Amino acid sequence: MDCDAFFASVEKRDNPALRDRPVIVGGGRRGVVATACYIARIHGVRSAMPMFEALRRCPDAAVVRPRGAVYAAVAAQIRAMMEELTPAVEPLSLDEAFLDLTGTERLHGAPPAVLMARLARRIERELGLTASVGLSHNKFLAKIASDLDKPRGFSVIGRAETADFLAPQPVSLIWGVGAVGLAALEAAGIRSFADLRRWDRTALQARFGAQGARLWHLARGEDARAVSAGAPVKSISRETTFDRDIVDPALLEGHLWRLSEEVSARAKRKGLAGRVVTLKLKRADHRIQTRRASLREASQLADTLYRQAAALLREMPPGTAWRLVGVGLSDLIPATGADRTGDLLDPDAERRARAERATDAIRSRFGDAAILRGRALR
Repeated sequence: MDCDAFFASVEKRDNPALRDRPVIVGGGRRGVVATACYIARIHGVRSAMPMFEALRRCPDAAVVRPRGAVYAAVAAQIRAMMEELTPAVEPLSLDEAFLDLTGTERLHGAPPAVLMARLARRIERELGLTASVGLSHNKFLAKIASDLDKPRGFSVIGRAETADFLAPQPVSLIWGVGAVGLAALEAAGIRSFADLRRWDRTALQARFGAQGARLWHLARGEDARAVSAGAPVKSISRETTFDRDIVDPALLEGHLWRLSEEVSARAKRKGLAGRVVTLKLKRADHRIQTRRASLREASQLADTLYRQAAALLREMPPGTAWRLVGVGLSDLIPATGADRTGDLLDPDAERRARAERATDAIRSRFGDAAILRGRALR
């Protein structure tokens, strides 16, 4: 199941004045499109498109800044509805997930197709949002089916019809095959699934290496991956693109603090801590640079993330103009053993940690804006 233009649909639901307008959710002119409604998509606007290009194609669009906390809250409501049908729910993003409905017909007294139709109708009735459903006998085909008839789509690919359905389809439908992969397939004369099926497994492996065996199976509609409800989070990150390139270190560190707070908040919500902090930067010429550092112990504290990210920033050449900055936390573990020993080289670290925990308690009661750190105002 995949909600239709999720971020934009939430914005239209919450602001009826936007209902009949093209809506783009994203940053300023230097940012990228997070989501575009279907009216904007008619004009050629797509997710991940630079904002300046999106506005060139659709100058009358209403541009809305993302409201991450609102989207997450709505997604949690949808997730709860899914889990009433089956515990086997594997999220792909906030608004998209695989559901394994094996064995649920006896439990709920209806076949999977009826259950999913009821779920889509319930989401629309209770949350004012629409969703598209793809139903099939494996994840690969279910994902394809969910994109066949959006918005408000419902498509089924049965086991018996799989081969005939796939034969004329372009290999661009294969999830994860980007422009480079498509070019390699086309160079081999492979444009459709029928073309791909004509290759034997050995030849595909010789031509495409480790991906060859995967392509052989997908050409036949075979995908043995199970729906994994407990797939672990591997990393947490946040980034922002500036309206103008920034050189001033103080301004950059202000952004680092806000991003560190966002990463920390998500880690705390999920009960996770990380051992590695990553700083991501993009130059004015779009070249991306990343720097990583290992912490002495796993942490989920914004103060720890910020100080390590700021230290990495200070190692970069002074006077560099940056158009994007991001902070990430990886090598994640349960937070039960994190932030225990403190930093012997920084005697004030324990005091700052107590202050951060107190800030968290105040915000949980009175809202995120109830208390701010001075560096957040830079």
